[in-house]
Parts: sequence; C-alpha cells; structure tokens
Amino acid sequence: MILIVGGVSGTGKSTIGKMLAETLDLPFYDADDFHPESNVQKMQNGQPLNDQDRQPWLETLASELRTWEKQGGAVLACSALKAAYRETLATQCHNKIEWIILHGSKALLSERLAARKGHFFEPKLLDSQLNTLELPVDAHVVDIQSPPNVIVKSIIARLEIA
Repeated sequence: MILIVGGVSGTGKSTIGKMLAETLDLPFYDADDFHPESNVQKMQNGQPLNDQDRQPWLETLASELRTWEKQGGAVLACSALKAAYRETLATQCHNKIEWIILHGSKALLSERLAARKGHFFEPKLLDSQLNTLELPVDAHVVDIQSPPNVIVKSIIARLEIA
C-alpha cells in the first residue's frame, strides 16, 4: 500500500504522515528530503519552484514509490499540488495510490508557518502554493483543524484498513 499525504506547506504532512506510517506499520518518507540542492536554495531565497524545477524531483519520487511498493508499501509526505504532479508520481506504481490531501485556511497555515523553526520553506511562498493547489476529486481531502490524532483516526476510518 502506498499512501501519499499531500497539501501546501504548513498542513502537517510530515506529522500526519509519520503517525499514519506508525499506525499502519509502514516506512515513512518525506519528499522534501529528495529535493536537489538547487531547489532547496531557490526556496530558501523566497523563489517559488516552477514545473521545470519540480519534474526531475517528481520522477525521482516516482521511481522511489515503485521500489517502496515492491517492498510492501510506504507513506510519503509530498505537496503534490497539481494533478500533473500526482500523475507523474503515480506513473511507476502498479497499484492504486491512496491520496490524502490536508487542507486548511490561509490564516491557520500562516500561523503554523510563522511558528515553524528550522525548515527551508520560506513562509512568503504560501500564496504561491495556494494558487498552485488543485484539489483532487479522487483523494481523501481532510481538514486540518482537528488535533493530529483525530485526523489520523479519520483517515484510517476513510481508508477502511484498520
């Protein structure tokens, strides 16, 4: 089973993804760890990534997803903002990916980003991500207002796997 926890920065993808992975006894990976240094530098400088920047990163992740699928599954935290990005990510998997998109108000996201320490994402890029986000119709879209444990329980119930 492959689960991808997506959404803009500040939605809690890593927190929720790690909790899901632990609950489901699957390895957890963060897509941010696979960005080339040039992408990290660009974001640190407050420049949004474009599709050309993202494409090699998405292709690397698609290859990793294939490997993880063969190994029994994984949970990946990845923004996956556009349908085209999600399509690229799914190209090498044989089974259906479970998409979980975390979503919240701009005010809540801004508050979370302002409180976050030690992350390379520049908070002023939030508007760019919100403008890029294409909410999928084939995903579990989850509001981030609730505490993480409640969010994880609701996801598990939606997936009907626990």
